[in-house]
Amino acid sequence: MSATAEDVAAAWQDPKLANILYHDWEAGTYDEKWSISFDERCTDYARDRFVHVAGRAGWPYPTSLELGCGTGFFTLNLKLAGVLQDGHVTDLSPGMVEVAQRNARSLGFEVTGRVADAERLPYDDDSFDLVVGHAVLHHIPDVELALREVLRVLRPGGRFVFAGEPTRYGDVVARRLSRLTWWAATHVTRLPALASWRRPQQELDESSRAAALEAVVDLHTFVPAELASMARRAGALDVRVTTAELTAAWFGWPVRTFECAVAKDKLGMRWANFAMTSWRRFSALDRVLERVVPQGLFYNAEITGLKP
Repeated sequence: MSATAEDVAAAWQDPKLANILYHDWEAGTYDEKWSISFDERCTDYARDRFVHVAGRAGWPYPTSLELGCGTGFFTLNLKLAGVLQDGHVTDLSPGMVEVAQRNARSLGFEVTGRVADAERLPYDDDSFDLVVGHAVLHHIPDVELALREVLRVLRPGGRFVFAGEPTRYGDVVARRLSRLTWWAATHVTRLPALASWRRPQQELDESSRAAALEAVVDLHTFVPAELASMARRAGALDVRVTTAELTAAWFGWPVRTFECAVAKDKLGMRWANFAMTSWRRFSALDRVLERVVPQGLFYNAEITGLKP
């Protein structure tokens, strides 16, 4: 679905409506836009993010629930990695739930999907061994209320893991780099010699409307220590926050923006291999920098905790 100017205006005061509009519109192309797959590349990434904050104990978790599942990236790859068995997925966007279930079927298994609000989960108390989410908390208006719901539906001793949440400083840097890259790419491709690199104006306009909606659906950035305090206030035990992606984010966000700004047929496998190889090298550097650089400077925050 296309997000019109009228849609954006109606959603500006209603972040939940904005999330539905934006993610329904994105559902059909989301995997391509963010290079999401269900192979070794993304399975390793999802597993590593989980291990980075929560370790390997308890695998496989018998039952798992995901908040804000999108197209299934986190749950499906964690299942492929052996982290969980029976997966349940939820999202405010009906389109995203549908795509997540379709992706699961393409991999040879089923996940149970429901359209659900993270602040009012439609599940009984003590229903799941694990609750997960990737890049979802920053979309939820009342994060602490959602965490209380997470703890309610977890079984005693159950664990939650949320990854991919933007830190306050990391988000500022990423957005500035993205805006600069978008401006440069869309202006340079107006030159006659590079006109074939320019995306059709309709697609550029669609991306601009998406960016406008992103300003509505991206509600929070997090200070790692404050995120941990929020989880403790919600009632979680053994709370731990880790961070990741410093130089990898400085590289990755401009690359992703550039890919969205130029014609699809101009970037082939050589570019894809360059982008992935470079990102992995920067990520390896970041794992060393984690020992000496303050958490708040990294882009991604990850949090885990247990239900008493």
